[in-house]
Formats: sequence, C-alpha cells, structure tokens
Amino acid sequence: MSDKTQSETEFLLNGVAFNADGECSRKPSARASWRRSLLIGVLLIETCLALPKLAQGQFLSIFDSIFSSIQSDIGSSLSQVNQVVQQMQKLYQTTVAPLAAINQARGFAANSITSFRGQMNQIFNTSFTSAVTPGPQQFESILHSRLSAQIPALQASFTTNYGAIPQVNAASPQDRVMMDVDDALGQENLKTTLIADQGGDAILQTAEQMENQVAVSTPGSNPFLTAQAQVANLRCQAFMQKMLAAELRQEAGRIAHDNVLVKRRAAATGGINGLITGALTAR
Repeated sequence: MSDKTQSETEFLLNGVAFNADGECSRKPSARASWRRSLLIGVLLIETCLALPKLAQGQFLSIFDSIFSSIQSDIGSSLSQVNQVVQQMQKLYQTTVAPLAAINQARGFAANSITSFRGQMNQIFNTSFTSAVTPGPQQFESILHSRLSAQIPALQASFTTNYGAIPQVNAASPQDRVMMDVDDALGQENLKTTLIADQGGDAILQTAEQMENQVAVSTPGSNPFLTAQAQVANLRCQAFMQKMLAAELRQEAGRIAHDNVLVKRRAAATGGINGLITGALTAR
C-alpha cells in the first residue's frame, strides 16, 4: 500500500522524479544540465544577433530620411539651377560666341597662315649677297648672319677690309682722329644691325606663335592674345627706336666729319692768304 501511494504521489519533472510535496526524488543528471546550458546559449546568441539588425534598421531609416529630404527639398532647387545653367550655355552658344562664327574665324586664321606665312618667311630670309672677292664675301656673310655672337668677327673683318688706322708718323694727328671716329661710327652701326636682325627674328617667331594661338583660340581668350600682341609690339618699337638712334648717330657723325673738312679748308685758306700777304708786302 505504501509503494502504491508513493508511485501515485511521484511524477517526472524535466526527467527528474518529483513528489507531491515539491521535493525531488533524486538529483538532476549531467545530461539535463547540459541541455539547460545549451538552451541558455542559444537564447543569448539570438539576442545578440537581433540587436545589430535593429540598429542597422534604425541607421538605414536615418539615411532614407536624408535622401528623401535631398530629393524633395534640395532637388527642386538643383533642378532650377540646372535650368539656369543650361539657358546660359545656350545664350553663349547661340548669341555671345556662336560655334559657326568661331569656326569661321579659325578657318580664316588657318587659311591666312597657309597662304602667306611661307612667302613672308621667304622674303625675310632671302640672301642679298653681292660681294665677289673673298674678303668682302666673308664680311658680307657676317653681316647677314643675324647673330649678335658674330660681333667680334665683324670687327676683325671690318679692319681687314677697310684697313687699320695709320701709324702716328704716317698721317697727321687730325686725320688719324677723323679716321678713328669714322671707323667707330661705322662699326657701331654695323653691330647694331646684327642685333636688330636677331631681334627681328625673335619678333617674327612671336608673331607666328600668336597666329597659331589665334587659329585654335576659344571664346574668352581675346584679352590675353591682345595683351601678348601689345607686349610684342612694344618689343618691336624698342628695336625700331634702337635702329633710329643708330641712324641719328651716323648722320650726326657724317655732319661732324663734313664740318671738319670745312674747318680744314678754312684753315688752309687762311694759311694761303697769310703767305700771299707776306709775299706781296715783302721788300
């Protein structure tokens, strides 16, 4: 009877015998403890995985709000700005700087370069040699070299062809001075021509570069090309002023030389008058 009562009051709870009085009939086994630990671990892992998903969902919702604000609020303003920009581009392309007119100007510049540049270069580089004997030929070749580095050779060739100043006892002091002055003025102007020719070549190269730039120029580059042309013009004017100054010096030297001859004739005439007067008054 006692065994039957004990079996009726006992039942299993999670694999452990449990009586009606709330007491376990035996201690939990190791297998039951392992199952309980496994269940707790699974629950913790699911909780950890659920938290990033929740945070990621909130993060994406923030970006969705930002994109929605950009598309709805800023997007309309950007659309209006794009319309204004397109209208300005159309104004430049049709009225301010039409493509047809630009291509026409470029074609004109290209045709001018093709038609005239070769002929102009041929004219500027044409050799005008006319000397026959070896000495003058060398002197002429130096003069047409268009290189300022040939100035020492020019001076030596000048002395070879025009002769050196006579020695002290070979001519009067006044004649030696006039020879020295005339030679100095002649050599100075000849050296100036070499420098001017080299400068002229630099100006021509600048002009060709500007022509090439005009042939491929774009709207808005005209002020820069104009400024470059003004600088080149100033350089050209400087070379012209240098040549004019050399010409004025040469002309002033020629006038002074002619005046020296007049003075010498006057002195000679005075000496002859003195001789005649002395001869007539002599007894």
